[in-house]
Amino acid sequence: MPQLRMQMDLYHMQIMEGDLTMKLRKYAPHCGHIQVASVPERHEPGSGEVDYGYLFGVLEQLGYDGWIGCEYRPAGRRSTAWAGSARPCVDLYFPARGTS
Repeated sequence: MPQLRMQMDLYHMQIMEGDLTMKLRKYAPHCGHIQVASVPERHEPGSGEVDYGYLFGVLEQLGYDGWIGCEYRPAGRRSTAWAGSARPCVDLYFPARGTS
């Protein structure tokens, strides 16, 4: 395992170039951290045009073993309630990391 890995910001990548699936297939093996937020408003993941459930499936197929983090502006009251709805996605696509 390399000592240095890249960070991949899917929000900015979608805004600038799109084609996230192909970018993940090309670059995810070199990444140690993938950052997510909805597009276009940069709100909670899952509230915009990007299907993160599908992309997490791509990461599972690739054997991605790095971190996934969020950097977003809350759409309403500051809350992490959306993360509860992400739990089944994490369990499904990354079962070794799930807690259920």
